[in-house]
Amino acid sequence: MALPETIVEVKITSQSWSKGEIKGEVNAGSYQWYFKWHFPAGKLSITPTLGRSLIKEPLCRFLESHDYQLEAGGDYQFCLRAKL
Repeated sequence: MALPETIVEVKITSQSWSKGEIKGEVNAGSYQWYFKWHFPAGKLSITPTLGRSLIKEPLCRFLESHDYQLEAGGDYQFCLRAKL
């Protein structure tokens, strides 16, 4: 039996190494969120709140593992082992 999965699309809208910040958009299923990640502190904020608990942990893991590879204007994807 195949596990459910959803492709999560991440778009980096801005980044500032001097501020330690990456901002972007996330789309998964019918959900869309905006995020700001303050990577020196490991702090991730996501809006709107609807469905935020579904994406916060997986997005944080993605950002932590790819932080130095992410560029403003870049589009990225990862697979979420859940159906949204």
